Amino acid sequence: MDTAPAGVAASLSFRQLKLFESVGRLNSVRRASEECNLSQPAVTQSLAKLEQQIGASMLERRASGSYLNELGEIFHRRTTRMFALIERALVDLGVPGGASAAPVIARRISRSQARSLIAIVDGGSFSQAAQSLGLSQASLQRAARDLESNVKKSLYYRTAAGVMVTPAGSEFGRKIKLAAQEVEWGIREIETARGNFASQIAIGALPFGGSVLLASVLDEFVASHRNADVKIINESASEMLNRLRAGEVDFVIGLVQETLAEDLVNEALGETPYAIVARRGHKLLRQGKVTVEDLLEYDWVVGTEGASRRACFERLFGGRAPKASIATCVLPVIRHLLARSDRLTLMTSYELMHEDGTLVPLNFGPIEPSPSIGITMRSNWLPTQIHLDFIELLRRNVAGNAVKPVLREVG
Repeated sequence: MDTAPAGVAASLSFRQLKLFESVGRLNSVRRASEECNLSQPAVTQSLAKLEQQIGASMLERRASGSYLNELGEIFHRRTTRMFALIERALVDLGVPGGASAAPVIARRISRSQARSLIAIVDGGSFSQAAQSLGLSQASLQRAARDLESNVKKSLYYRTAAGVMVTPAGSEFGRKIKLAAQEVEWGIREIETARGNFASQIAIGALPFGGSVLLASVLDEFVASHRNADVKIINESASEMLNRLRAGEVDFVIGLVQETLAEDLVNEALGETPYAIVARRGHKLLRQGKVTVEDLLEYDWVVGTEGASRRACFERLFGGRAPKASIATCVLPVIRHLLARSDRLTLMTSYELMHEDGTLVPLNFGPIEPSPSIGITMRSNWLPTQIHLDFIELLRRNVAGNAVKPVLREVG
């Protein structure tokens, strides 16, 4: 059996998890068996297998009932969240009966049904999903249709290319995937509490400020969390936020984006205004106040479409923007281009703090609005202790670099 948290989580049936949730909430095997319409021996056997699969005792059996121990409390919090997220996803899907029917429908959804939808959404087709799961297409289609029957909503449609997932089905699959991840996080938290597992953290770093901020705290974090397994992903802002919504990264750091999906929230850590930057020795540094007319005479390196600094560049010049033949968010490329030419670009004050003096700001004056550097998270995310430790380190680092603090959420 796969003993990694993801493998163990995938081996647990939703029925086992529901029984555990019921026993932990009711403090009673008998009452849980009545609620779930199973015999007490069946509940006891299922819970024993659950504990064996996870490799931890989570319940204390007494004459007065069954009670969660410390590890049980950790896992119960995650299983409770999983079912709550599934019920919320069902309501958002528009199942008949709405919120009152969602708990009943959630109990009918099986692990295989959820896994089938997730695989189809991730793979883009039934054939790819069947291959990834090691199933025949007939078996996959049966699980997919059973799920559709349970929720009483259309999740698939037929095209000339084959059966595809509806937009509503795709969004439902994304939410079910996030819900199922709670089980894996619960197992990771148990292993971390027992000192048996290297905690994992997946960080999305946006170009420019995100990479700079991340680099400034990684050494300190790894020194204080020697068992940490840190995975870093760098993408454009739009792609990174898609990864965040899909649960592929735990949180994203960088310049706070101006628009967000409703299921994401920002914590702005500090304001970091833009400055117009050139190489040391640039002739614009030898004059007094630099004007927009002066800036129009030079070639620029701008951010890619959708980046906040690209929007700032466009606001700065309106409809008469200067030549901008290169668009990139790769800081080493920008540094190389500016150091060997008279090109200009926009950088934040936080980024300039970490420059080596090759690039310096021009005397142009304030550029509004002032962006913020911060963290973007899923709005319903429950971070583990390792996440909380990393985020607190980010807060201290930004505050320690004399960046103007932001005392409100931006979302």
